[in-house]
Amino acid sequence: MSQYAAPLANTRNVTIVAHVDHGKTSFADSLLSSNNIISARLAGKLRFLDSREDEQERGITMESSAVSLRFDMLRAGPDGKPAASKHICNLIDTPGHVDFASEVSMASRLCDGALVLVDVWEGVCTQTIAVLRQARADKLRPLLVINKMDRLITELQLSPSEAYHHIARLIEQVNAVMGSFYASERMEDDLRWREERERRLAARREQEGDNVPEDDDDGFEEREDEDIYFAPERGNVLFASAIDGWAFRLGKFARLYADKLGIKEANLRRVLWGDYYLDPKTKRVIGRKKLAGRNLKPLFVQFVLENIWRVYNTVLEGYNPEQVTKIVTALNIKVAPRDLRSKDTRNLLHVIMQQWLPLSTATFQAIVEVIPPPPAAQAIRLPHMLHPERAAASSVPLEPTSDLERALYACDQAETANVTAYVSKMFAVRKSELPEFKPRELTADEMRQRGREERERRAAAAANGEGEGSGVALDSDLSKPLEALSLDSVPQEAAPAPTSSTDEVLLGFSRVFSGVLRRSTRVVATLPKYDPALGPQHARNAKHVVAVTVTDLYMMMGRDLVSVPEVPAGHVCAVAGLVGVVPRNATLWAPSAHGLTSELQAPINLAGVNISAAPIVRVALEPENPADMPKLIRGLHILNQADPCAEYLVQETGEHVILTAGELHLERCLKDLRERFAKCAIQTSEAIVPFRETAVKAPDMAPPKTAGAPRGTGHGTVFNGLVTFTLRALPLPPPVTEFLQTNAGTIAKMLVQRRHEATTDDGGEGIDRDAEGVDATNALKTEQFWAGLAAALDGAGGEWAGAADRVWTFGPRKTGPNVLLDPAGKGGVRLREKERVFVSAREGGATADEALATADAAQAASEGATAAAAADEAQTDEAKAEARMLRDFDDSIETGFQLATFQGPLCAEPVVGMAWVVEDVAYHPEAVESEQAKSRSTAVVGALISAVRDACRSAMLDWSPRIKLAMYKCDIQASTDVLGKVYGVVARRRGRIVSEEMKEGTAFFTIRAMLPVVESFGFADEIRKRTSGAASPQLIFSGYETLDQDPFWVPTTVEELEDLGEKADRANVAKGYVDAVRKRKGMFVERKIVESAEKQRTLKR
Repeated sequence: MSQYAAPLANTRNVTIVAHVDHGKTSFADSLLSSNNIISARLAGKLRFLDSREDEQERGITMESSAVSLRFDMLRAGPDGKPAASKHICNLIDTPGHVDFASEVSMASRLCDGALVLVDVWEGVCTQTIAVLRQARADKLRPLLVINKMDRLITELQLSPSEAYHHIARLIEQVNAVMGSFYASERMEDDLRWREERERRLAARREQEGDNVPEDDDDGFEEREDEDIYFAPERGNVLFASAIDGWAFRLGKFARLYADKLGIKEANLRRVLWGDYYLDPKTKRVIGRKKLAGRNLKPLFVQFVLENIWRVYNTVLEGYNPEQVTKIVTALNIKVAPRDLRSKDTRNLLHVIMQQWLPLSTATFQAIVEVIPPPPAAQAIRLPHMLHPERAAASSVPLEPTSDLERALYACDQAETANVTAYVSKMFAVRKSELPEFKPRELTADEMRQRGREERERRAAAAANGEGEGSGVALDSDLSKPLEALSLDSVPQEAAPAPTSSTDEVLLGFSRVFSGVLRRSTRVVATLPKYDPALGPQHARNAKHVVAVTVTDLYMMMGRDLVSVPEVPAGHVCAVAGLVGVVPRNATLWAPSAHGLTSELQAPINLAGVNISAAPIVRVALEPENPADMPKLIRGLHILNQADPCAEYLVQETGEHVILTAGELHLERCLKDLRERFAKCAIQTSEAIVPFRETAVKAPDMAPPKTAGAPRGTGHGTVFNGLVTFTLRALPLPPPVTEFLQTNAGTIAKMLVQRRHEATTDDGGEGIDRDAEGVDATNALKTEQFWAGLAAALDGAGGEWAGAADRVWTFGPRKTGPNVLLDPAGKGGVRLREKERVFVSAREGGATADEALATADAAQAASEGATAAAAADEAQTDEAKAEARMLRDFDDSIETGFQLATFQGPLCAEPVVGMAWVVEDVAYHPEAVESEQAKSRSTAVVGALISAVRDACRSAMLDWSPRIKLAMYKCDIQASTDVLGKVYGVVARRRGRIVSEEMKEGTAFFTIRAMLPVVESFGFADEIRKRTSGAASPQLIFSGYETLDQDPFWVPTTVEELEDLGEKADRANVAKGYVDAVRKRKGMFVERKIVESAEKQRTLKR
């Protein structure tokens, strides 16, 4: 087809990633100008892909934009002669602000390579490391672009030699980041190899006895790390200035100087970067050892940088028309005389550099040479998406095992191949911007045809008039008076009017991985929660497999969409028809290009591997006019689908709440709701920030509440002593808490924990979502998790030794960093043993439901052994009923524990880092005298839940309670003049400075601080105002940090009373936070209405 005329081997899918303000969109402008989408004069200034009004105002990108670019390149043919070949590059521009980091992860799933832009002056920043890590995780081939090279000349005014050393240090910093990724992967590979080796040796010992040598296996094979580093001589580094429209690689200058120096181009490219020098006497290239004390310049400085510096200095500083003319002649470029005579020297420099070192040419050449085509890229990337554990453990690429995998790995474009497309996100466009609702522009041929028909019509009309002898016949419009004519009467091809009640349409941002996706094709949409382990026919998977018809396909061209009839494999497109079926992302599949012909199937799920940052800031919304509530709800549903990081939920109180990634993200969501999705005035509450609750062992705690019992002991009764229980709260050791938080993904994957998910649709409507999120990218295997947890608990010593085998469950929501334990010395099957039984049953060929039943049976047999034996001895129905009742209590205790950890005692926020030991549970039917109370014994199961919840909270308060604040890691770049002002703003907002480093060769500092999220609103604006725009912070969520202050503290000692007085003149910050949350939630807050009462008296006049 004409839209995708380039062969598959000449197709590239690339994303542009970088830190905020490092020049991604300006860089993309120069690539767009090569396709005549925008003017070359506006390239770097227009920021065409920033199509939103607020993006242009703020100067930052907020949404990913895609564009398909075509270019021709001379490539060596089969006969060795260069021939022009057509190429197509699907380019995705992504935001650099941390609030929109989820857009980067969405785009990287669709691409095979990444252009990583780094500001040559700012260097490696926080988001630079984040995007490099994302590219590494998604197996993208990176291409380093050192941008804003002009700043070294115009702002920093460095000499070419100083600039060379500055750039070399920058490349070393980027390579150090890549090396750290490789080191962590190498450690994981080594651990995986050792575990596999131990497993093989254990299996051989069982077969051959204990005389198996331990060193007969092959050694560990390390993966090569040469291909992960950036080196200019290898061609994977671009030097660029997007604002001036130029870029180059070493190959450009190697071709220029190869003939002059008499050196082969390939050899010159290898020595053009690094400590290599040209001996002026022998005209030979020498290394550092042969300098012999001579002050020679490196080849990169002498032949590359000095020429660029000379052009800049001649044009910008001392403008000399004669010198400029000489430079233009020497460079063999053509500059219009009006540009040479212009007084706008910056524009003249742009014209010269754009022709001498065109950015688009250098970039497209680098993309074609460095980034692989879709077939080669998918053979590496798809095994990691389909089988992440197997692919990570294998040192060679996995081989396909089915026709579907063969089509995916080879990016098969045949019509008979399986059609597989991955929808990365849904995005909203105005219906008027769709091609079918736009007036169609006539082509040149159509305009000529219309002109021809009009001339023929007029000639025929004139001939008829002459035949009648009444002169030339006039057109009916020409015979009307002027005031009777209307422009509306001119016939034109009008666009059909939108018929839907909403003006927004949701499209799927997708890539076709195999086959040919056609318009009006019926496909299967596999939603992210589809579990391949359970099979497509399982009841839990039924609602996650839906048939849908692709109504239309669009090629994305930045702000415009071009309708296409079909999209072959290896290309990015927008898919229509997924509204109401695909919430955010999904996998589309059909057996062939003809679509779905048989019953629903679900052979593949790529959507479940997607990980994005969890939102942290929430706001409650309501319309100013209550009659607009339906509009707001409809707009919130559209926003929930259209924004990959925003979440919408309805709380138990009936409030409509949106969760966003940060303050800037919140502003964008509210703007979209007011102007596009809801189109009504909206009132917002104050930003709601999550807290966490915990307890610690403090030196000045009050005596234990229960005399004669360990601290944290709590007793509870139900129905006047019918059931009594004792439990004890303990703070978890910090290493154990950290281990549980890190491996929340592994806990969430345990099927014995997720048995009730079949009854929940989205797993959390109206529930506070954990801000840390669940990252399953590097999740441990189940046996590795339990071994690590046992090691962490045993390392804590004391009563924690062996506690891993006594774990009932985790909380809250069965995945949090809190545990419910059996007392030491009590045997039985708990979570670890249940998971082992489950895994063994699965390995034996049982289904997931059968394995769950086996694990439950093992636990029931263990728990009821003692009670059942006693019941058999007594042979009474009452004893057997009591045994069944005690088994039923386990579920009630576990539910009470989940409720207590989900809403803590301080301000009903989730609890972190606590353990509860169930010391004793007893059933006393003889303690109740009345028959009515005995008949109510079946209701004890429900009453026990609330009793356990209250006892857990009370036992936790026996320790010293603390709240944990959500914290931002704040990176600020500022000069020495405004350093004090930056420190003042951070201190006012209860932040603390972690480190400060001076950038080498500049007068700028990089300041890193920790700032509470609750104090961060308006922080960026305040710091910009205080420093007159000289400092701008970047806020990244870094987890929770304990505020070491007791919310219940009051002065008690003589020294404290003398220093602070009875009313504690120093404000209790922790109590202020707790009271604010309790007031917002409608809970009781103890407040003094009258602070200092005095008797009123009348003063004499």
